Amino acid sequence: MSRLFWDATFPRLRLSGGGACQFLQGQTSADLNALQPGDLLQTCWLTATGRLRALLEVRLDTDGADVIVLAGDAAAVHAGFDQVIFPADRVRLQPLAEGRRLQWLEPDAAVIWPEPDVALPEPWVLGKPATAAALERRRLQSGFPPGPGELNGETNPLELGLVARISTEKGCYLGQETMAKLIGKAGVKQELRCWSCRSPLSRATKLTLKGERAGVITSALEHDNSWIGLALVRRQCLASETLEGPNGELLQISRPEAFQDPDV
Repeated sequence: MSRLFWDATFPRLRLSGGGACQFLQGQTSADLNALQPGDLLQTCWLTATGRLRALLEVRLDTDGADVIVLAGDAAAVHAGFDQVIFPADRVRLQPLAEGRRLQWLEPDAAVIWPEPDVALPEPWVLGKPATAAALERRRLQSGFPPGPGELNGETNPLELGLVARISTEKGCYLGQETMAKLIGKAGVKQELRCWSCRSPLSRATKLTLKGERAGVITSALEHDNSWIGLALVRRQCLASETLEGPNGELLQISRPEAFQDPDV
């Protein structure tokens, strides 16, 4: 059986100029200073209060950087970057384009950005692109990447298990103060979890535990005569293996495969 991979086209930003890395260092959450040309690194674009606006993947080169928007509003990212670029930054922002990205549907899988009209290298040429349905099932099992229901303007990356994209040691960046507080002592109020249920449930459905508010469904999909999805679950309910829907539906709750706690 052929290995499955995720083959998709994403919005792509181009930052030209010698100051591209330093500009992204101040605008996004990961530490890019150790990134070598050609390497890929995922990072978050946050609001000043630490809300997740977009999940990005960055590749540096000798002339600047390319940025793929894995999740979020690419036009908003482009406009946000454009608003804060000054001549002293030594950066020029190019118009939005598109970039192809491939990733194996396996934990810690390799990723490549193939160039247009270039044949895929081995072992990719021996693999098989996953269907849209298979990709969505994988997303719901792993919790990655966040969809519109998870990246809703109110969540922060720690709630979504994206702590690996957050630097606790680099200097100031947009949203850094809030991230430091949450990783330090405050903690998060909710975390992303997978759910499954025999009964149909939909996005925005409220969940309870022993009659008390426990969380809300953010994604739902019918699969094999059952329903699966993602939900944001309140911190005090995370130890429970089951939650209830509004009409007594029983949901099995588990941790997404790709989720990382802030203290990991």
